[in-house]
Amino acid sequence: MQYVPFGKLGFKVSRLGFGTMRLPTVQDGENRIPDSPRAIAMLRHAIDEGVNYVDTAWPYHNGESENIVGRALLDGYRERVKLATKLPCWAVETREDMDKLLDTQLKKLQTPYVDFYLIHALSKDRWEKMKALGVCEFLDSAVRDGRIRYPSFSFHDEYPVFREIMTSYDWQMAQIQFNYMDIRDQAGLAGIRLARARKVPLVIMEPLRGGLLARPSEDIRAIMDRYPQKRTPVDWAFRFVGNYPEVATILSGMSDEQQLEDNLRIFKHVRVGGLTDTDKRLIARLRAGYKRRMPIGCTGCAYCQPCPQGVAIPDIFDLYNFSCMYDDANRLHRRYTSMVEKECDASRCVQCGMCEDQCPQHLPIREWLQTVDAAATK
Repeated sequence: MQYVPFGKLGFKVSRLGFGTMRLPTVQDGENRIPDSPRAIAMLRHAIDEGVNYVDTAWPYHNGESENIVGRALLDGYRERVKLATKLPCWAVETREDMDKLLDTQLKKLQTPYVDFYLIHALSKDRWEKMKALGVCEFLDSAVRDGRIRYPSFSFHDEYPVFREIMTSYDWQMAQIQFNYMDIRDQAGLAGIRLARARKVPLVIMEPLRGGLLARPSEDIRAIMDRYPQKRTPVDWAFRFVGNYPEVATILSGMSDEQQLEDNLRIFKHVRVGGLTDTDKRLIARLRAGYKRRMPIGCTGCAYCQPCPQGVAIPDIFDLYNFSCMYDDANRLHRRYTSMVEKECDASRCVQCGMCEDQCPQHLPIREWLQTVDAAATK
C-alpha cells in the first residue's frame, strides 16, 4: 500500500480509501439489504492490508452503512483508521438539527469522535442554506468539544461554487468527484489547483465514474489493448487520479471480495507522478474515444431555453450523450422516467422549431428529441 502525507495535518493516509456506499448486499424479501458479516469482514481485511481511511455517510444503504462501519471498527480497528462521515444537509432545518444528527451518527459509529466530518454534497443552494443556519459556528463548536477533528465538505456543483465554498471557511479537507473524464466538470482541474494554493488536501470520489470506466465498450478497450503497457481499465483510472500530488486518498466503493483484492493489488503501484508522458497521451486518447461516442453536439449553452412546452432540451441531450458514451441504457431509462414525471421530457415537443432558431450549433433539435424519446421509452 502506498501512503502520502495528508496535507499539513501531520499524518499519512493510504492512497486507497474504503468507501461504504456500495457494500455487498443480500436479498431480504422484496428488498436488498447490506450483507453485514461480509461487509465487516471486507472492511477489516482492507485495514489489515494497510487501508487506513474509511468513508461513510448518513444515507448510505438507507442509513445502515454507519451502523455496519461502527461494528467493523470495534476490537481495536477504530484506532487504526481515519474515519469520515457526513452531515446530511437535506435533513437540517435548524442549527440544533446539526448537533442532533452528529450525536446520532457518533452513536451509530460507536465512537466519541470522527476524524473528518463533511458537509455532504454541497451545491450553491445547499451552501447558502447551511451558511444561513450557522454551519460554520457548528463546525467550530464540534471541534472545540472534541466530536470532530477536521471540518470538511464534499462537493457536487460547478467550479465557481467550489471556489466560493473553499474561500469561505478554514477547511481541513475537500472531497470532490474526479476522474479522467471529469477534468473540466464539477471542481475539475481548476479545483485541484485551488486546493493546492490553499493547502487543502483532497479526497477523491467516483474515480471510476460510478463504475462506468471499469466497463469500457469494445472500441475504448481496443485503444488500451494497442498500448504496449497492459493494464486493466480500473488500473488506468486509478493511476490517473493518483498521479496528482494534491490528491491524498482515492475512495473506492467495493462491493465484493474480488474488487477489494483487485484494488489492493493496484494500489501497491498508484504513485504521485507515476504516469509517463506516453501514459498521459494514452489517457487523452481514451477521453477522446469516449467523447466520439457522443452523438449530439450540444454544448449545453441553453440558448434553446426556455421551451414553451417546458421541454428540458439540454438535460435530455446530456442524458442521451452520457448513455451513449458509457453504454448505460439503464441510466437513460431511469432518469428519463423522472423527466416524464416532471413533465419536461421530449414527448412534450410540439415541433414549433423555436429552439432550432436559437441554437448556435444549428442542431436538428426536433429530430433528436424524437430519437431520444424513442430510445428512452422502448
